[in-house]
This record gives sequence, C-alpha cells and structure tokens, in this order.
Amino acid sequence: MKTETEIRMDGMNALIQALGLVEAERFLMAISRERFNYTEWRRNGLPDLPIEELARLANLEAEKKHNEQVGENSL
Repeated sequence: MKTETEIRMDGMNALIQALGLVEAERFLMAISRERFNYTEWRRNGLPDLPIEELARLANLEAEKKHNEQVGENSL
C-alpha cells in the first residue's frame, strides 16, 4: 500500500504529465479557490455511461493526447 505522500507525488506527476507544469499549477489553484466536493462531482460530474464505455473514451482521449505530443516532438 502506498503512503499518502507517494499518492500525492503520483497525482502531481499525473497532472504534470497530462497538463504540463503551468496548467497543472493553474488546475490546483482553481481547485483550491472553489469549494470542491469530490464525492458530489464523482456522482454527478461524469457522463451517465457504463464504466467500460467511460474507460474506452478516456483511453481514446489519452491516445489522442499522446499522438499530439509525439507530433509536436517530431517538429
């Protein structure tokens, strides 16, 4: 089982990988300004789709992002 510190580090690394350093910081600042209720967001913030379809769409989006980054790096 990971420690809370390890989970936070993994989360930060995931945010930075997905958004870049500046956008990850902007995301964290936006979250800290708002009264964010993760449980409520989890219940109502995601599309009403079966988990398999949601995972499929998330994977497609991740692949699209990866392909965009690969394309940028080849310039």
